[in-house]
Amino acid sequence: MRGLLLVCLVSLFALQSYGIVIRHDVAPGDYTLRASDFSQVFYLELQGQRKVCGATLISNRWALTAAHCVSETSLGSVIGNGDEFLVEIANVPRRIDRVMLHPDFTSLKTPEVDLALLRFVQEVNYPTPIPVNTKADELGEIVTLVGWGYFGLGTTGRQYDDGTKRQAKNRITQADQRLFSFFDDPRQLNSAALPLEGTLSLGDSGGPAFLETSEGLLLAGVSVGQVEGPDFSEETQGQYGSVAVYERVSIHVEWINSVLNSDY
Repeated sequence: MRGLLLVCLVSLFALQSYGIVIRHDVAPGDYTLRASDFSQVFYLELQGQRKVCGATLISNRWALTAAHCVSETSLGSVIGNGDEFLVEIANVPRRIDRVMLHPDFTSLKTPEVDLALLRFVQEVNYPTPIPVNTKADELGEIVTLVGWGYFGLGTTGRQYDDGTKRQAKNRITQADQRLFSFFDDPRQLNSAALPLEGTLSLGDSGGPAFLETSEGLLLAGVSVGQVEGPDFSEETQGQYGSVAVYERVSIHVEWINSVLNSDY
């Protein structure tokens, strides 16, 4: 979709942390995850108390994230200096030695493709990777979002960073070059809000939108921002009515496979 104003979920307001904003009428504990849940999802960097940018393990050697996270963390500079970048997956230290940006991650492309692949020095044998979705069948489907940190309610938007790992659900309401989900207000007549309806908050760039299928979980989207509507403000980011934006993984499978199957 062309002409969208996006708020990148990492650094526009220097709020660099994961986040999940939830329904105001559901207990926060219903959204809470154990540390071992979705262990294929990891954060790239700890900046103070904030866990910055997400990524998902998609094969034994590669993870997928948002391309702008490479510069929003020290990942880009570390790899650029010829060093290895340390992350933690399922409580085990893992080292990244190569970053592959999507070739259309450029200001000359509208919209640019905000994706990057991260290569591990050694194979990651646990946890089992989550494959990418290869079918353009996302429209109307429910996705699962995962994040830590900035917490908030739909009535207020994001509020504070408490470091709790949470999930939320939402439905893909638009699927073209990118995927979009709308944060429904359960107070509205004929609301389509899900029991665990929620949305991503500032700092959640690179985080996943998972499809649950008969084959298991598939990575359908990578979080890249929020539509900046006329009523957007820093203080109320993530309120009911906000629209989250994800790179649509299914239309980039050829590029992903070309990297995974290469000699890089």
